[in-house]
Amino acid sequence: MGAGDPARYMYAPEVERMARSDLAELQMQRLRRTLELAYARVPHYRTAFAAAGAKPDDLRSLDDLRRFPFTVKADLRDNYPFGLFAVPREKVMRLHASSGTTGKPTVVGYTARDIDTWAEIIARALACAGARPGDVVHNALGYGLFTGGLGFHYGAERLGCTVTPMSGGQTEKQIALMLDFGARVLVSTPSYTLNLAEVAEKSGIDLPASSLAVGVLGAEPWSESMRAEIDRRLGIAAIDSYGLSEIIGPGVAMECHLRSGLHGWEDHFLFEIVDPETLESLPLGAEGELVITTLTKEAMPMVRYRTRDITRLDPTPCPCGRTHVRLLRVAGRNDDMLIIRGVNLYPSQIEAVLLGHPGLAPQYQLVVARQGSLDHLTVEVEAAEAGADRTVLGMKLRQHIKSMLGLSCEVIVRLPGELPRSQGKAKRVRDLRKETPAG
Repeated sequence: MGAGDPARYMYAPEVERMARSDLAELQMQRLRRTLELAYARVPHYRTAFAAAGAKPDDLRSLDDLRRFPFTVKADLRDNYPFGLFAVPREKVMRLHASSGTTGKPTVVGYTARDIDTWAEIIARALACAGARPGDVVHNALGYGLFTGGLGFHYGAERLGCTVTPMSGGQTEKQIALMLDFGARVLVSTPSYTLNLAEVAEKSGIDLPASSLAVGVLGAEPWSESMRAEIDRRLGIAAIDSYGLSEIIGPGVAMECHLRSGLHGWEDHFLFEIVDPETLESLPLGAEGELVITTLTKEAMPMVRYRTRDITRLDPTPCPCGRTHVRLLRVAGRNDDMLIIRGVNLYPSQIEAVLLGHPGLAPQYQLVVARQGSLDHLTVEVEAAEAGADRTVLGMKLRQHIKSMLGLSCEVIVRLPGELPRSQGKAKRVRDLRKETPAG
């Protein structure tokens, strides 16, 4: 059905069109309050500020923020569970947490006002993506401790939408309900959206002919090639969404219908770019690691949180009329980057090569192992057709990866349906090096 009318609709036009000078003044007021709150009520920040030789009174301009220390994910784990809260636990109305599969989970908390703020931000983000009051929003993100499902649920209701709180899994039922309920907006991960398309096609269901028009997709890195694949197979405009649980959850930034960068809501978040190696601040337009400071959170303010995400910031106004800085499509996380025999590689780069290769399905997994003293990459993919010559497909793909990325790897082409399908966030990389001792 396509994206429909891309009219310039803004949930909060007076804020989204704010002059840069007025926005900076608002940020300065809110930043000062955030630093004072963190310093007065969070022992971790009081100690970290002292070690950096900084106090809230030292803030004279937005540039002075670089004098304050960074916050990293390990700080959340070290202060588990409630050590970073700036309000008494009794004032926290909601708790979310990571899975904790690699150690203690990271816990985030919300006051009643934080939840209200979050709903407003998500409503604005959904409107930016193309959702409108009255739309049926099919929410296929996981509910529970993961912030995605509940975050979009409350925001869609705030916008005035009808929400189907489906969560992940039950793919056939998801497709049936999207059709029966006339869903216009799908909220999901990119990988699960492709799973929906695959199951629909096998069932003879024509999703491009349905009422679906907009896909609000996030929670994992994805490439422009995957976007084009989703657009084609579902007949929608796939819109990139960005957020982090540590900051607030989804809704930190969202693309508009022009899809020329994610609008970051600067009245609630202050964005910086730093060199991931030296941690020196970089000018606008330079690529580096995104650092975010919250400006309106009560329960758990974050000061200079290192996201590990690599992007660039564009401060020029968008043709849609919004003036907030744009994140120029997050390329990947610097801690997700693979280094294989001296070649730096993001999984999204492999994805872009695969999705442009004829005869292959858009399912893949990267397996990294150590062979002797060297790292070795195996790319597991699926043939699009059961009768395809998988040997020839593998040889051509191996040559294509070598030509495009300068990387030698092994390619295994499996039969259709053999690789695991995502029910939420896709696990694209299996790193076996910790299980294989160097020798």
